Amino acid sequence: MITATNIRAHAVNTVAWLASAQATIVVPVYQRQYRWDIGGCEQLLSDIRAVADRDDDQMHFIGSILSAADSSSTPSGESADEWVLIDGQQRITTLMLLVAALFHTIRGEDAVLADELECVLLHRATGETKLRPHREWAGPFREVVVGAADGVTAPSRFADNYAFFRSQIAADDVARVWRGLQRLEHVAISLGTGANAQQIFESLNSTGEPLRDHELIHNYVLMGLSHAEQLVIEDEYWAAIERSTGEHIASFWAHYLVMVGGREVIATASGRGVYDVFRAHFPRLDPAALRTQAEQWRSFAQLYATLLDPEGEPDAEIRTRLHHLNTFGRGTYPLVMSLCQRYRVGEVRRDDLLGVLDDLQSLLLRRDVVGVSSERLVARLVRASGDGIDSLVAAISRLSPSDDRVRVALKHSPLPHPEYVLSRLADADPVQDDLVVDRVFPPAPSDDWTGGDGRRWKDYSEDEQNSHRALAATLGNLTLLEEALAAQVFDADFPVKRSVYGKSFITLTRQLESIETWGTGAISARSAELAQQVMTLWRRRGPLVIDDDGLTPILDATPRRGWPRGWEREFSYVEYVGEHWEVPDIKYLFNRIFKRLWADRRDAVIAYCSRRGGPVYNDRAWNGDWDSLDADHHLYMGWDSRYMMAAVQGVLEEAGLAPEVFVKYSYIGQIM
Repeated sequence: MITATNIRAHAVNTVAWLASAQATIVVPVYQRQYRWDIGGCEQLLSDIRAVADRDDDQMHFIGSILSAADSSSTPSGESADEWVLIDGQQRITTLMLLVAALFHTIRGEDAVLADELECVLLHRATGETKLRPHREWAGPFREVVVGAADGVTAPSRFADNYAFFRSQIAADDVARVWRGLQRLEHVAISLGTGANAQQIFESLNSTGEPLRDHELIHNYVLMGLSHAEQLVIEDEYWAAIERSTGEHIASFWAHYLVMVGGREVIATASGRGVYDVFRAHFPRLDPAALRTQAEQWRSFAQLYATLLDPEGEPDAEIRTRLHHLNTFGRGTYPLVMSLCQRYRVGEVRRDDLLGVLDDLQSLLLRRDVVGVSSERLVARLVRASGDGIDSLVAAISRLSPSDDRVRVALKHSPLPHPEYVLSRLADADPVQDDLVVDRVFPPAPSDDWTGGDGRRWKDYSEDEQNSHRALAATLGNLTLLEEALAAQVFDADFPVKRSVYGKSFITLTRQLESIETWGTGAISARSAELAQQVMTLWRRRGPLVIDDDGLTPILDATPRRGWPRGWEREFSYVEYVGEHWEVPDIKYLFNRIFKRLWADRRDAVIAYCSRRGGPVYNDRAWNGDWDSLDADHHLYMGWDSRYMMAAVQGVLEEAGLAPEVFVKYSYIGQIM
């Protein structure tokens, strides 16, 4: 036993500690969401089985669990009804899910063991769970542990990890896993009222699975407050911030700090770049002034939601420009967030805001056209905006490639963002009008394709063919076409396409009807003509001073983190044993690989799943996302990206095909 004035610590048996608890273990509002992945669950289960199989009585140590009595609801001198779990919720929650999986597997076969397991999970008198997560997640957790009233469990990380445990533990394995669970121990640390919970919390979280930056910020803001004050800030401000930003809350804080600091947020040695910048910017959060500051955060979060989905912007012209800007990702959000807020309070005129939003599109498109990265520009522009709109316009102009350079690139290089560029040139809405980008000269012409001059593709010399292919994705060879018309002329000869183009309501497309033949000369001429329109529409304001600054083997591939709004592709494509697959992400690849191997190399799939305990099963033993391989075999699809990538790599190795499979990351996949 170790004691101090405000801290008590002693080693305890983890299962006995949970089973004997009379109080409810509460996860406070400032804690991060539960996010253990399948890999962590797999390692935990492996450790538990290993300790269960030992002949001796050796215990397995799982670290420390930090808690404090909720003094706001407990009179002095009385036992606490609730203990606030300051550190350890990820481990305790995962253990509860494992116990729930054991309980549901054995309850119809061994009443005595089921009773022991239930004692860990529930208060017998009330039927409530002994662990109560953050109230946003209490319902989904209870559905998994107790069971949903309608029998349908909502998707959640709780459900995913519970499903993994159910998939790995047969009824005859329950006693073994339970024996291992009973050999777990931890150090239980109880805090008194005078302990520095913030400092202890950060110290304990300096090792192991780190908290994410926005979770550390959440904790930093709330930790020094009383429980009642925490609930006020959580309910009135933080919950609103989370609702507004959703899965983009981490990028919101990064962009907010670039906006207020005018500096790029760079990863530090601690790996907590955003949090470190936040603490440097807010070294002291006075409780008296916190509500005012939180009100500002909430306001910017609501504005951030509008940037993510501009449909919430009431001004039609601003809304359209925000939609257009999202074509290029979220890199300019710190600047746009600042300008929009200043416009709302009357510090920036509407015409100036519209002009800068146009300038930013010009900057980003021009740099993409010439192949120059736009990374790490926004902080420079944020600083320039602090000196006024004229200074900002000049800074944007300095970073924008010249007209001459853009013209050359438009003539010879693939056009970036073709749907965006062509729809703006045509003054059309590709979604509303059901338009698609059509290549006049097809990317893979048949031997009999003709440009209208009487010659067939097979008669072209190799140099002529290469010249055509080199221009296939350039501006001059692209147009917009109604989807129904495009289906009629896919890969058709130019004379056929020409007659169909004349039926389009898009003026830009109808103009192609006047061209007699199509080849490299016509493509280059049209590129030059449209390039002039590009220079006008995406003009470059300000002084004429310019300051411009592959395939991965499947076994080397790693899952990327979440995607910015508007980006949907993790992979550009996948090369599978000489075949070209359009595969957007790891979930799609996981499904396609297992289905293909089930058809071609079933023995490899069966061998892999037998050794790994999945992901193909004879029955749909639990609720979730399933796909059928045949009438008697089912592929569970509810895994996280890490598990899916490992399974794809493992089954391809089993089949001996891994050296012949490659992924091509999309642009966003490369930088995430």
